[in-house]
Amino acid sequence: MKNIFSLIFLLITINTFSQILEPVKWSTTVEKISSTEYELIATATIDEKWHLYSQTVPEGGPMPTVFTFVGNSNYLKKGNTKEESGITIEDKTFNILVTYFENKTTFKQRIKLKKKPPFKINSEVNYMVCDDSKCIMPDPANLIFEL
Repeated sequence: MKNIFSLIFLLITINTFSQILEPVKWSTTVEKISSTEYELIATATIDEKWHLYSQTVPEGGPMPTVFTFVGNSNYLKKGNTKEESGITIEDKTFNILVTYFENKTTFKQRIKLKKKPPFKINSEVNYMVCDDSKCIMPDPANLIFEL
């Protein structure tokens, strides 16, 4: 009897871990603009049938994508993080116009150097993704930009 309960517990545990969803994979690159300016590029590769929401979402809508850059004495942010155009629709779930991305998109943050490279810039991105049946808010993604 004890072995049966152990087996059931093991099967439930394995099933739970196999259902962890990670429909967005993040990667980073850095592009040199001038001797003192760089662009930090975060690329989101989005699984089929999923969509990632924009950074600008009306109140009452889904959670927007939010980038937080860890400040340090090596750089200054120039402006806000820019995103591609995306797809704007009347979302039936939230009953508002929302913009989202499918398949792949990039976000770009311009910086001005205060010190010469090499150094790293750490960032965190919080986001929500949905498919036709559910929405999830995965753990924040930690991004590292290497200059």
